[in-house]
Amino acid sequence: MNFVDQLPMEYRLILGAAILVAIAIAYKLLSRFISRTGERLQLEPHATNALRLVLRVVAIVVASSAVFTVFEIPPTVFVGGSALIGAFLGFGSSQTINNIVAGFYVLITQPFKVKDYVKIGDLEGQVEEITINYTNLYTPTFNLLKVPNTQVMNSRVLNMTHEDFIKYTFTINFSHDVPNTVLMEQCIQPAIDEFHDKHEEDQLRKPEVYMDYTDRWGRSFLIRFFIPKGEAKKLYVLKPELLSMIMERWDKLENQ
Repeated sequence: MNFVDQLPMEYRLILGAAILVAIAIAYKLLSRFISRTGERLQLEPHATNALRLVLRVVAIVVASSAVFTVFEIPPTVFVGGSALIGAFLGFGSSQTINNIVAGFYVLITQPFKVKDYVKIGDLEGQVEEITINYTNLYTPTFNLLKVPNTQVMNSRVLNMTHEDFIKYTFTINFSHDVPNTVLMEQCIQPAIDEFHDKHEEDQLRKPEVYMDYTDRWGRSFLIRFFIPKGEAKKLYVLKPELLSMIMERWDKLENQ
């Protein structure tokens, strides 16, 4: 018989609560230590995120083991109560377990890393964190979206981050009212030149324009942005500005 076995239930409750609080505090301190050390050593954000995720799993395992020990919960309780627990939590717990497995799959296979700019199915944004259950995306609406890791694993993933910068492409359409040469020389290219001169420090390269397709209804052009990795907010601010500068010139051409 050990020390815990001799404690009455009320003292076990206090001891269990104290252990959980101590584990929570230790988790917070270690998580901050990992973040600060990662910044000091200039580790990749993805590596820092992976360390924090492992720490979180270890904290959960240690906390669970402490509770089982303090309250002397035998394994037979889980075996005997599995049917009841499954009835209440079966669907929810299976989803949670699937998300956890998918989270580790994402970390190991690395279809993207923290601070990469990605499209996951119809969703897009900058990866801010990969947790046990979710991948957090910083979206073009300046919000943080939590995407279940099972959805990540079951979706097509387009990673637009290469060579430490974001290669972002968007489409702009025009009618056939103005010839192509006039459209490029008096509308699109001057807008890109002015935009680049204004925001040269915020970009790694000058935006590029390509003809996408043409049909009897109009023409489509692709505009490519080059923004430093991890600075999606600049993309969200600069893209509408360039689009507005192009459309202002287009309106003037149409009204001539």
